[in-house]
Amino acid sequence: MEKIVFTNGCFDIIHPGHVDLLKRAQALGTRLIVGINSDNSVRRIRGESRPFSSENDRSDVLLGLKSVDEVRIFDELTPERLIEELRPDVLVKGGDWAENEIIGSTFVKRNGGEVYSLPLLDGYSSTRIVESILRTVEQPGPPASAGIAAESLTQHADVFSKLGAIVPVVEKAGEIIADTFERGNKILICGNGGSAADAQHLAAEFVGRYEAERKGLPAIALTTDTSAITALANDYSFDRIFSRQVEALASEGDLLIAISTSGNSPNVIAAVMAARDRGCTVIGMTGASGKKLASLCDECIVVPATRTARIQEVHITIAHIWCEILDDKMK
Repeated sequence: MEKIVFTNGCFDIIHPGHVDLLKRAQALGTRLIVGINSDNSVRRIRGESRPFSSENDRSDVLLGLKSVDEVRIFDELTPERLIEELRPDVLVKGGDWAENEIIGSTFVKRNGGEVYSLPLLDGYSSTRIVESILRTVEQPGPPASAGIAAESLTQHADVFSKLGAIVPVVEKAGEIIADTFERGNKILICGNGGSAADAQHLAAEFVGRYEAERKGLPAIALTTDTSAITALANDYSFDRIFSRQVEALASEGDLLIAISTSGNSPNVIAAVMAARDRGCTVIGMTGASGKKLASLCDECIVVPATRTARIQEVHITIAHIWCEILDDKMK
């Protein structure tokens, strides 16, 4: 009897860690199907400089491995549609993904399947390989005489000069926000640390008057009520604060805007998974290293920067653009 195993990823730079993971995944069934992000999907998750290899080349390399029986290319950020189409018996991801962070895990378990987060082979990472290559290329630094203000403004201008590539995503996300409000659904917004301030700023812009008069809209910042946050932290631990609030407040058709500059906040990731379980759409906002958050969302704003200050500056700017889109649609 055939037992289908499914795993997914970008597989842009194949290394021994990938080979080991795929071999162990195949051993859990009789047929291993690997889903890979299309070139367009990879760019939306990792930026315009990726992928290094085309989707067809990545597929050919994977099919050259003894452990891989079939490769399927998907264009969305997540493989959820593909998983529901294939209905695998076993779902596998690498150990850098907790079982409750794996897209499709609820669906597979509901249908009697198994889900595994397999430990990774130590010492191998595509990101580490890319960083090692980049270190061999001499990067010009700022002038020695430049002060903090001059250097920061130079960084700011450099990041904003690269935002043309994400305009389509900003516009698509703005349309999703406007459609959510027009249907009468809620928007929930969460973020940790400085991103908590971004979440509150965005909620305030949505519910109030921006550049034009419009009716207040039902947006909720999940970081506002400090007494509720304290109670949840005491009872459920920090990593479950946002997810508990999503469980209490979200309904099918609502929208979660999840903000994390690193893209790795367990608190924000848990909220995303809770929102997906409730049939909510998810928009992410993160930085260049935020591939985990990006690969869990329906749409994701990936700012081409790794410094928190630069990422948050862009997030606030995009919040203002979304308000302009709302004002235009609600004239």
